[in-house]
Amino acid sequence: MVARTVTLPTGTLSTRAAAAKMERMEPPPPHAPGADAPGSPAEQESGKEQGALFDPPEPTAEEIAAGAAMAWETAAAEDRVVADVVLNKPLMDAYSYLVPESLRDEIVPGRRVRVPFGRGLRGGRSESGFVVAVRPVEEYAKERGAKPERLKTIDRTLDEAPLVDGKMLELSRWIAEYYLCGWGQVLSSIVPAGVKRNAGTRQLVFYKPTATGRAALDAGSLTKKQRAVMAAMIDAGEPVRADYLAGKADCGVGVVTGLKHKGFAEQVRQRTDVTEFDDVKIEPWTELTATDEQQAALDAILAALREREYATFLLHGVTGSGKTEVYIRAIKEVVEYGRQAIVLVPEIALTPQTIRRFRQRFERVAVLHSHLSDAERSKHWRDIAAGRVEVVVGARSAIFAPTPHLGLVIIDEEHESTFKQDSVPRYHAREVAEKRCQEAGVPLVLGSATPTLESWHAAQEGRYRLLSLLRRVGKLPLPPVVTVDVRNDPQVRKGRAIGRQLTNAVKAAIEDGGQVILFLNLRGFSPAVWCRACGASLKCPDCDVSLTWHRDKGRAVCHSCDHEQTVPRACPGCGAHELKYVGVGTQKLEEEVRQVFPEAEIARMDSDSMRKPGSHDKVLTRFREGEIDILLGTQMIAKGLDFPNVTLVGVVDADTQLHQPDPRAGERTFQLIAQVAGRTGRSSRGGRVYVQSSNPAEPAIRRAAGHDYLGFVADELRDRWDMSYPPYRRLCRVILRGPDEAAVKRRANEMANALTAAAKTKNLPVQILGPAPCAVARLQKNWRFHFQLSAENPADVRLLWRTVEPDFPTAGDVEYVVDMDPLNMR
Repeated sequence: MVARTVTLPTGTLSTRAAAAKMERMEPPPPHAPGADAPGSPAEQESGKEQGALFDPPEPTAEEIAAGAAMAWETAAAEDRVVADVVLNKPLMDAYSYLVPESLRDEIVPGRRVRVPFGRGLRGGRSESGFVVAVRPVEEYAKERGAKPERLKTIDRTLDEAPLVDGKMLELSRWIAEYYLCGWGQVLSSIVPAGVKRNAGTRQLVFYKPTATGRAALDAGSLTKKQRAVMAAMIDAGEPVRADYLAGKADCGVGVVTGLKHKGFAEQVRQRTDVTEFDDVKIEPWTELTATDEQQAALDAILAALREREYATFLLHGVTGSGKTEVYIRAIKEVVEYGRQAIVLVPEIALTPQTIRRFRQRFERVAVLHSHLSDAERSKHWRDIAAGRVEVVVGARSAIFAPTPHLGLVIIDEEHESTFKQDSVPRYHAREVAEKRCQEAGVPLVLGSATPTLESWHAAQEGRYRLLSLLRRVGKLPLPPVVTVDVRNDPQVRKGRAIGRQLTNAVKAAIEDGGQVILFLNLRGFSPAVWCRACGASLKCPDCDVSLTWHRDKGRAVCHSCDHEQTVPRACPGCGAHELKYVGVGTQKLEEEVRQVFPEAEIARMDSDSMRKPGSHDKVLTRFREGEIDILLGTQMIAKGLDFPNVTLVGVVDADTQLHQPDPRAGERTFQLIAQVAGRTGRSSRGGRVYVQSSNPAEPAIRRAAGHDYLGFVADELRDRWDMSYPPYRRLCRVILRGPDEAAVKRRANEMANALTAAAKTKNLPVQILGPAPCAVARLQKNWRFHFQLSAENPADVRLLWRTVEPDFPTAGDVEYVVDMDPLNMR
C-alpha cells in the first residue's frame, strides 16, 4: 500500500505539537462580568481556602525544566517523518523507515536510499531501494497501529536527486500490479545501471563570487588580475572552472585560489558530464509530398495532438507505403509545440539507416540501444530529463525515457515479439506505452504491415482507431511472390539449400545489375548433429536442446545456454561412428552461395558475424552503395532496410517457424514472409520474391504469398476463438524450474491445485491449464514445468494470483516465474 506523500519543511512542528505549544503560550481568559476581579480580597481569601484543599505544591525549578524538556521531546517525536521504501524483491509492499533529521530535506519520493534490512533493530544487511512515499509519523502509527520507535532508520541517500518522478513512480506501480512482480523490481529495471552509477560524469571544482568579493571589486581594492577574474566570474552568471577564469583574465589559476583564500570567491563542487559523442555526418534531406492516404492518417493523428487527448492509432500500412514519413511529420508538429516524442523500434530494426532518417529531420535525437556504453546511456538519460532532446529513438526500454514534456509515442513494427521482455519485469512495451500515454493525455501510434491479432481485434472493437495505407508510395506495386515446393527439387534433395528455381532467379537478378537478399533464420553451419544408426541428435548436456555445428569455431554450440563442445567421433548414445551434420544454417548457406556464384560479392549478417562494433553499419553501407551483390542472413536483414536496387528476395526455408510448439507459429510465419518480401520492389525496377517451402499449402504461407493480410486475420481469429486463445482470452503462464524433476513436477501440481480450489471457492472465472513439461523440458541444468491461468478479464487472474500466492510454502530448490500475457511458450 502506498501512503499519501506529505512534504514537511525542516524544523517545523506537527500541527498537533504546534497547537500544544501555542496553548501553553496563550494568556488566561479575562474574568467573567460580575465576578470578583482577580486579586480582590474576597478572591484571595477563597483561593487560599481552595488551594489548601486541592492545589498541589508549587513545582521546583528542576521540575519546571524537566517538564519543558519533555514537552519539546514529545513535539519533536510527533514531528518526525516516515519514508516508505520498495526494494528489489518480488514484493508489492513497501517497508517503512524513520527519516533521520539530517536527511529530512533529502528524502523525497523517487530517490534511492540505503537501508538496513533483516531481523533486529539494525537489520541483517544493507539494501538499496526507492523511496515511494513520505508521511508524518503519527499517520504511520494510526494506519499500522504500531509504535514508530520500532522502525529502523534510513542510512543514507545514494543519488544527488530523484531518479524518477511521480508519474514514473505511478507507472512502475501499475506495471508491478499488472505483471505480478515487485514494485522495487520494476524501478530497479527501468533505471539504467549507468545512470545509477553516474557513469560518464565527474565531480569538478567550480568558483563563484561572494558578496565580500563583489564589495571588494566595487571598492577598487583588488589587483588588476584579481579584478579581471572577479569580472569574469560575475559575467558568467554561474559557477565556472578555474582554468576558464584564468584564460579569461590571462593569468594563472593561483589568482583564482588566492581570491578563494581571501573569502572573495567561493568553491563549489558540481557533477559534470565528461562524455562526448562523435559528430555524425548527415546527408541532406529532400522534402517529399505526402500521398492522400498519408495525409489522411496524419490529419487524424494531428487532430488528437492538437486537442491534447489520448488515443491509440493502429497504422496498418503495407511495406513501402510510407509509414515512417507519417511518423516524422507527426513528430515535427510535436517538436514545434516544444514537446518530446518517443519512437520505439525493434532492436533488430534499429539500423543506421533508420537512425539517419530521424537525424536528417531533427537536430536533437537520442538513440537508446543495447550497444551503448554505460556512460553513453547515462548521458542520453540526463539530456532527455533536462529537456535537451527532441526525439528519443530506441528499443523496448526507451518507453521509460524520462521525457518531462512528452507529446507523442510511436511503436514501429508493433507486431515484433521483442517488445515483450523475457525477464522480470516481463512487461510488453505496447501495454506500458498505452498506460503512459493515457496518464499523459497524448496519442499513441502503433505501426505495422502485419499487426498482431490482439491489436487488430482492438481496432475492430473500437478501442484503437484504424488508419490504413494500402498502396505503396509512387503507386509501386507489391512484388509478386512465387512459392516453390522444394520436396522434389533435385538440388535440395542433394543437400543444397537453394533450389533450382531460386538459383536461376539469383543468377538473372545479378546479371541484370540488381541486388539480392537471401533470408534464413538459422544461425551456424548445421542446426543438428545426427546419428544415422540410432536416429538421435547430439544434445546439450545441460539443456533439452540439440547442439548446432559452427564450423568457423570447429565446435557444437547450444544456442540456449552457450555451452560449447567438440563433436565426438562416435555417437554418445549407441557408439556408432555414424554422426552426420544435418540441415542448413547461415554459415553453410554462405559457403554454398560462394561456390555457385563465385564472381559475386557476398556478405553475411547474423549475430555471429556482426560482433565487432560498427560492423553492422559497415556492411549495410557497402550494400547501399552497390559494393555487395548478395546479402544473406537472419532476421537482421528482414527489418528496417530500404534499398531500391534490391530486385530479388529469397526465403530459403519458410518452414522454420511453423515447426515451433507455439499457437502463434502461423502468425509469426506470415509476418516474417511479409516483412522479408517487403525489402524488394521499392523502385521502378520492381522485384520478385521466391519462398521455398515443404508446406506450400500451409495457410500462413499461402496468404503471405498473396499479400492477403485480411484473409489471414479472418482465418486465424476464427481458430483463436475456437481454441479460447488471445485475443479472446488473457493468459498468465507460470514456469517452475529446479534441479530435481520430481520435485518440480510435485510443486507445479501443488500450485495448480491450490489455484484451482481458490478459483472455485471465490467463484472466479479463471481456468487452470496444466501443469505439463515445458517445450524445452530442461534448460541450464534445471527441469521445467509450466501451467497457465486463462480468463476473459485479466483482473480475475491477478486477483486469484495475489490471493493465493502468499500461502505458497517455500519449496527448496524449486523456483517459479510469472509471465502475464506470454509470447514465448518454450
